[in-house]
Amino acid sequence: MLPRHAHLLINRHSRHGLTDISAHVEYLRGRGLAVTVTTCDRPDEIGDRIRAGREGCDLVILAGGDGTMNAAAEALIDTGLPLGILPMGTGNDLARTLALPLDLRAACDVLIDGRLHAIDVGRVNGKLFFNVASMGLSVEVARRLTPAYKRRWGIFAYALASWQAIRNIRPFRAEIRCDGRTVRLKSVQIAVGNGRHYGGGMTVDEDATIDDGRLHLYSLKPLQLWHYLLMLPALRAGRQRGRPGVLTLSGARIDIATRRRKPINTDGELTTYTPAQFDVLPAALSVMVSRAYPVHQGGRDAEG
Repeated sequence: MLPRHAHLLINRHSRHGLTDISAHVEYLRGRGLAVTVTTCDRPDEIGDRIRAGREGCDLVILAGGDGTMNAAAEALIDTGLPLGILPMGTGNDLARTLALPLDLRAACDVLIDGRLHAIDVGRVNGKLFFNVASMGLSVEVARRLTPAYKRRWGIFAYALASWQAIRNIRPFRAEIRCDGRTVRLKSVQIAVGNGRHYGGGMTVDEDATIDDGRLHLYSLKPLQLWHYLLMLPALRAGRQRGRPGVLTLSGARIDIATRRRKPINTDGELTTYTPAQFDVLPAALSVMVSRAYPVHQGGRDAEG
């Protein structure tokens, strides 16, 4: 059966977190979904609120962006509650990966008329992530993407921050082990994707899905600036495989060591450091998706 009693958590810290969504809440109630609303002023409150409200609730709806989703991941898995998404962030990459509408009324319709689908969750050094965990260039981008910066520039904040970061990035040496293969290289960016999209609509790999039980990695070697600019369309579409200066790998377990300790960005937040052990938790969480969302090879619906 589909959920009928929802706990809606609004992250006031997200880009559109101060938007009045009371009309959408009433719309959900009018269509038969009992909704209890909680507001959170800080992302680190979200997990505790989910655990505290687990009784009498069969769906957690998160109103926020990818940082909100990431902050809730551990509590969602601990409680076994399914997730519904009202995309109110800047990039909304998990929503994009799941082909969810970014219009809030249409997203409400998915919560009522959709279906539950099981998705994978990535993990690095015990830290969970939905979209991508990465080091190098993306860390410098994340440091620039302050809440004020994202509110000012919106979705263009990712492009502006990337341009600023790429001009100052320094290469690093890394050893990558994946499915019995060991690669030693110099890189400016290593990204490991559990989902499909990251960074406001970039694609980690054109074949990546969030229910394939695998992680998808790419690494960029140091190149002149104009090479990266020419590569941007391929990176956005996830078609960087086979291009000069790009290494791609895929597997259920990936280990990365660096000569110097490197910070790692998970879904836009700096959470851990190398050495890094990446793995995937297959079908770890159920999410409301559209009836039209495809069941990929290896994926499955969560409904009985």
